[in-house]
Amino acid sequence: MNIQVYDLQGNIKKTIELPKIFETPLRPDVIKRAVLAQQSHGIQPQGRDPMAGKRTSAISMGTGHGTARLPRVKGSRFPRAQQGAFAPSTVGGRLTHPPRSEKKIYKFINKKERRLAIRSAIAATANKTQIAYRGHIVEDIPTFPLVIVDELQDIDYAGEARNFFKNLGLWRDLERVYRSRKIRAGKGKMRGRKRRHSVGPLLVIHKNGGVRKAVSNFLGVNVIKVNYLNSEALAPGTVPGRLTVWTSSAIDNLKTLFM
Repeated sequence: MNIQVYDLQGNIKKTIELPKIFETPLRPDVIKRAVLAQQSHGIQPQGRDPMAGKRTSAISMGTGHGTARLPRVKGSRFPRAQQGAFAPSTVGGRLTHPPRSEKKIYKFINKKERRLAIRSAIAATANKTQIAYRGHIVEDIPTFPLVIVDELQDIDYAGEARNFFKNLGLWRDLERVYRSRKIRAGKGKMRGRKRRHSVGPLLVIHKNGGVRKAVSNFLGVNVIKVNYLNSEALAPGTVPGRLTVWTSSAIDNLKTLFM
């Protein structure tokens, strides 16, 4: 299968042959397993002190005192005296089942499954129906997969990047990302992740000549080297079909990386 390569102005420059990896069938189930496994590798284990709520002199006085038999702090004439402690589900007591740092949160995936997931996610970037299903605006994009000359890697300024996005029909998708900005609901607002937004285009390059800095201020746009491709970058939220821009050298490297 041949595909056209475009320059930064949106003109057809040449035609190249696509690697056979783009013929891989779509496997959303395997992609989901791979993405969830990768996300689990970034979770930091956290738990409570095993002795939390147990460092107390509390002891139950038993029956015959006309009070509940829960453990109470020993002593008298100070505020904590005779208050409930140690037992779970009591005021001032310990947690019943606190989080434990020993919990197994690191998920494993077979090597062949992981490779199949990446192959399938790469092939999904050439499926216009799947890309539109993810919510990307694809009406103005000339072809899928979208392959650009290597001069894209040498863009230095945001103005050049903006012109590129407009020439290749990607600007409407960036506007969609800007419209999607919202304030997160819940306590995440207090934990450094106050705002949320949709995911925009992904630029896959062979080497960085300045384009990473040029597009750094465009919301939702990510840049990744072809040898660092992974399922999460190609299928955010476990849904394959991210709008992806490939450089011609990145396409050539796919032939050697995924033989």
